[in-house]
Amino acid sequence: MNEFTLDIIDLQLLDALQKDASVSNQALADQVHVSPPTCLRRIKRLREIGMVAAEVAILSPDVLARVQGFGLHALVEVSLDRQGAEELDAFEAAVLQHDHVQQCWRVSPGPDFVLVVYAHDMPGYLALTHKLFTSQGNVRNVKTYFATKCSKFVTRIPLPKGPHLPHQA
Repeated sequence: MNEFTLDIIDLQLLDALQKDASVSNQALADQVHVSPPTCLRRIKRLREIGMVAAEVAILSPDVLARVQGFGLHALVEVSLDRQGAEELDAFEAAVLQHDHVQQCWRVSPGPDFVLVVYAHDMPGYLALTHKLFTSQGNVRNVKTYFATKCSKFVTRIPLPKGPHLPHQA
C-alpha cells in the first residue's frame, strides 16, 4: 500500500461524508472551508486510496416495516468444532453467500463468530439456520439473541478533530 497522510481537512471531509454522503460538493466545500475543486480532488484521492470503502443508503427499518412487516434481527454466536485456518475460512465463505447475514465478525475469546442477521420472518430465519448451521458439519454450537429494540445504530467511525493527528501510513 502506498504511504499517505491525512490532514485535518481530510478528516473533516471523511467525517462529513460519514454523516451524509449525498451532500453536494459545493456544500461539502463550504463545510470544511475549501474551494469546490480542492474538495473534489481531495475526495477523489480519499476514494482512490481506499479510505472510503462504499457509499450506501441506510434504510429505515421502522418505515420499511410498515410496508413489509417487521422482520427479525438476530445476533448469532457460532462456535465451530475445528478452528483451523481452512475451517474458519470455509465457514466465512459459506456466510458470504447469504444476503440475510448483514455482518460477520470473527471474535475471540468465546464463540468463533458473531453474526448480525436479518430475516423477514421466523420461517426465513429457520431456513437460513438450516443452510448455515445444521448442514455444516463443523458447527458445534449456535446461540441466537433476537433483537427487541435498537437503542443505537451508527455507521460512523470517530475521527480525531484536533490539531494533534496521529501519524498515519
